[in-house]
Amino acid sequence: MVAEHVLRLRPGASSVLDVACGTGGHLDPFGELIGHVEGVDLSEPMLAIARHKHPGVALHLGDMRDFRLGRVFDVVTCLFASIGYVRSAAELDRTLACLARHTAEGGVVAVEPWWFPQTYLDRWVSADTVKWEDTTVARVAHTVRDGDASRMEVHYLEATPEGGVRHLTEVHRAMLFTRERYEEGFRRAGLEPRYVPEVLSGRGLFLGVRPGR
Repeated sequence: MVAEHVLRLRPGASSVLDVACGTGGHLDPFGELIGHVEGVDLSEPMLAIARHKHPGVALHLGDMRDFRLGRVFDVVTCLFASIGYVRSAAELDRTLACLARHTAEGGVVAVEPWWFPQTYLDRWVSADTVKWEDTTVARVAHTVRDGDASRMEVHYLEATPEGGVRHLTEVHRAMLFTRERYEEGFRRAGLEPRYVPEVLSGRGLFLGVRPGR
């Protein structure tokens, strides 16, 4: 779906940089639909998994706010609401400027936002259970408003026949920027913003075109 929207704005795109790529879940689809693909992530353990899954793909350790690869791409993506992990509006601007620096003239920056303040649902609870071979993992999350951000506390129960039950916890804080503030950040980065509503779990998708050929 993201590739479809991008290719409408950049027909003939042949290279993609996936920022905050994690374990590389988007690399194969982008590679098949667009062509050359590379990834950037702040987590070396995540990149180690991505390298195992995608041998031969260039994967770079870097912070989405200030990485420098020394080249540009037709398409630069930042998906799964990873942009929400910035800690302020100033860091949002830094990140969008960094993505724009790595985008060719006429290229497209695609960003999946976190929820807007008016679409965020306070005290949201979600739960999932996954089974793989002899391992069962249950995940429960509770999200609350935390000033200008949301705070999600996630609990995992991992159960195996040999190891019993193990409990893990993690906390995620994501900024709640308005649509207008995202669009302002795109413009400050020299990108022409467009917003596609309701896609990607309802959060929508921002597309920023870098002026040029």
